[in-house]
Amino acid sequence: MSLLSKQAAALLLGAIASLVVASAQAAPAKPASDAPAQKVSMLGGKFIFILPKGFTATPLPPGEAAQGTAGATGTMYSNATSKTVVIAAENVIINGANVKDDDGAFLDTTVADFAVQRLKSLPDAKILSEKSLKQKGTGLGLRQLDTQATQGGGPTLDSTLLAASGTRMAAVQIISRASDKAGHVALVKQIASGQ
Repeated sequence: MSLLSKQAAALLLGAIASLVVASAQAAPAKPASDAPAQKVSMLGGKFIFILPKGFTATPLPPGEAAQGTAGATGTMYSNATSKTVVIAAENVIINGANVKDDDGAFLDTTVADFAVQRLKSLPDAKILSEKSLKQKGTGLGLRQLDTQATQGGGPTLDSTLLAASGTRMAAVQIISRASDKAGHVALVKQIASGQ
């Protein structure tokens, strides 16, 4: 399971990175003041959350087979007022693996490998915490990795939520200014709880 999780974490991180880089060329979204609260559904409706008003959605281009991210899909939600970004991405678990909604071994290994990849991708990244969560309504297991790093020219807080169900895995990455710790924590809690 470790090799499978390592490959899955690398592919998901690669998918997120390639989707975000490609989004820089995407068309600009409508102004945040016009953006209503949005319901986001992932993993076939097993991971659902509501983003508050002010986030604009920008669909990200699909993953590419040449980069090893075929099957990856995602959307970037940005709030210009709070300078917060939420990236919701899904990908197929490699080798046709099929996991339970709360597969502890798979999620634990995947988040550990994802943490290693995160530290490699940002030179000043620091892990703040790792948490194991379970959504009350669905029983979906989540792993939360909290880091801080310099991104976009300034200090940021970054929380990534990982989940898997059946043959797909999902990552929701929440990036906020380090000066907005209370807002960041509240948004992560809202997303993780499925509300």
